Amino acid sequence: MGPHSLLPGDASVVKGARLRGSTFRRARQFARPYRFHITGFLSAILVSALLGLAPPLLFRSILDTAIPRGDRGLITTLAVVLVLAALGDALFAIVQRWLSSTIGEGLIYDLRVALFDKVQRMPVAFFTRTQTGALISRLNNDVIGAQSAVTSTLGSVVSNVVVLLTTLAAMVVLEWRLTALSLVVLPLFIIPAKRVGVRLGGIAREQMELNAEMNTQMSERFNVAGAIIVKLFGRREREVSTFAGRAAGVRNKGIQSAVYGRVFFVALGFVGAIGAAAIYGIGAHLVVSGDISNGTLVAMATLVARIYQPLTGLTNARVEVITAFVSFDRVFEVLDAPEAVTDRLGAVDLVAPHGEVEFDNVVFRYPAAAEVSIASLESAGVMAGSDPDTDVLRGVTLRVAAGETVAVVGSSGSGKSTMASLVPRLYDVTSGAVRVDGTDVRDLTADTLRDAIGVVMQDPHLFHESIESNLRYARPGATHEEIVAACRAARIDGMISALPDGYSTVVGERGYRMSGGEKQRIAIARMLLKDPAIIVLDEATSHLDNENEALVQEALDAALHGRTAIVIAHRLSTVRDADRIVVLDAGVIAEQGTHDELMGLDGMYAAQVRAGGSFVS
Repeated sequence: MGPHSLLPGDASVVKGARLRGSTFRRARQFARPYRFHITGFLSAILVSALLGLAPPLLFRSILDTAIPRGDRGLITTLAVVLVLAALGDALFAIVQRWLSSTIGEGLIYDLRVALFDKVQRMPVAFFTRTQTGALISRLNNDVIGAQSAVTSTLGSVVSNVVVLLTTLAAMVVLEWRLTALSLVVLPLFIIPAKRVGVRLGGIAREQMELNAEMNTQMSERFNVAGAIIVKLFGRREREVSTFAGRAAGVRNKGIQSAVYGRVFFVALGFVGAIGAAAIYGIGAHLVVSGDISNGTLVAMATLVARIYQPLTGLTNARVEVITAFVSFDRVFEVLDAPEAVTDRLGAVDLVAPHGEVEFDNVVFRYPAAAEVSIASLESAGVMAGSDPDTDVLRGVTLRVAAGETVAVVGSSGSGKSTMASLVPRLYDVTSGAVRVDGTDVRDLTADTLRDAIGVVMQDPHLFHESIESNLRYARPGATHEEIVAACRAARIDGMISALPDGYSTVVGERGYRMSGGEKQRIAIARMLLKDPAIIVLDEATSHLDNENEALVQEALDAALHGRTAIVIAHRLSTVRDADRIVVLDAGVIAEQGTHDELMGLDGMYAAQVRAGGSFVS
């Protein structure tokens, strides 16, 4: 596998690339578990190359020894040996394929699992900057490209070298003059072959770029949101025209590639024919003069055909090796990406959480791109230094007692959602501390901390699976009865039970088959099934109509009972009954108190309530 294993559009990364020792050493570590398989694979290549020499040498013995002697037994024996050599070659070809597939599929598995695990540990900021398609390609195209470095590319190079050396050795032993003659014509082919290879590489890069544009268009238009935009703006014909243009480019480049490839192999055959003609022409004169035998001539003519193809393959071997190892580089780029949020050494589990939350002089600034992202996975238009160099939260101090409901309100950009994201440690504070039950969240294991926290977002995400599968994500071991109980508490069981497939109903991509209120209540049921001590509601009712808001609010009232809750909201109906309301302004707490206390203060909160009863979100 050559350049096509790279991410479409990224083939240009090969240009100017060099094979670094560090990449080779790390690749060798991944290949280490398969070292015995690799040894067997390379040994099978060697044996196959040696068995490939048997037919011409046996033909020579038949012509020079068995036929002149009239030895029928020897002829039969040599013919049987020929069959056995062919059978052995076939068997070793099967062994090679089995070993290479075992190594290759094993490496693909190892690399994909390592990458998937790494991506799962990346901070939220990584996903806000990364192109999903580019990231998925690392788990597919580049993993396969890395695998090819160990199997296809390594096998091809080793096979070509072994076949070339063993064949040349046999030819030199048989007749060195004819061997030298066969090598004279090589420049006639190798120089043009190298140029054709460069041209084919250029065509491949252009195909990849066009494929990338085509794939990007499909991925953006084939999801629900993209399809709706296309329909609403009536741009179907324009989309088809754009796609057709790109597909035509891929088609035309494919034709060019096919023609160049055919020219390449026709030229290979032509040069091979010239070499064979030279061997037969000059060799025949040597036979007539008695310098060599008939069998030697036939053997040399057979062997000469074996040296041109491996020599051609080795002409572009450097490019193929570098291309394959570039894929390893790109895989390692993800594996080496910084993890902004990790468990500290000695982190402890959060056991039997009470739910007390404390913000202690918290300052937060979103991390720079270099700390959380990989430039090659970002959009071309995103600059590495484009992060705002400002503090989103500035010295926030707040204590939320166990079982207390605190509503956080404020204008857009005041830091409400940022504040909520620090509790489950989606980000780490820049300075200060966030504590749960008196322990800094950075000193708690992330898994047990998040087990204690339930979050319902403004636009809850549902996987393209059944309702029950989405609910069971919160607690895989939950019984069906427990799932139904959670849905009853979330005021959604009746709707689900009325569906033809009930809890087996597939919700569609991102839950698009459900209404906003239904998705919210399913998300609340999922959170209730988790049974957290702390609940974070981030604008959970902001996009609902009055009827749905009433149903969701009723579900939330049941959900919040006996639990600590931090409610990010802007509707007065959502926040007025909270135990305490915190008004956030430009990253600092401007006011706090009950609804009545804040109205009595006649400050920001009171002014906003009188202006319309809601805070701009």
